Amino acid sequence: MGEDVLIIIGSKSDEEHAKKCAKVLEENKVKYKLEVASAHREPQKVEELVKNSSAKVFIAMAGLSAALPGVVASKTKKPVIGVPLNVKLEGLDALLSSMQMPSGVPVATVGIDNGKNAAHLAIRILSLCK
Repeated sequence: MGEDVLIIIGSKSDEEHAKKCAKVLEENKVKYKLEVASAHREPQKVEELVKNSSAKVFIAMAGLSAALPGVVASKTKKPVIGVPLNVKLEGLDALLSSMQMPSGVPVATVGIDNGKNAAHLAIRILSLCK
């Protein structure tokens, strides 16, 4: 059986944030998978990951323009949690990119660098599926 949560990070340098998220999922015995795929450099890879995933919830972590959460949300009807990362501008650019999505493309956004809360939110969403 596949993962319940797919964590997608925009680059390998975001891995430290993903590890914090993964730790919470592991502690709560939630199956997850971690993938690296850039919305800007590898849009086809992002689309394939989302399309082929058995995950019930997606967590997308990105900094700078932070298009990744929105791109993931545009490819699925499943819940997407955006984690804006502090790369520049104290993470405000990424926060606004994740929050200001057009109607019909929702992204639940947690605080800057707060992968732990993304995991907790994913766990709560998954609890509705039981």
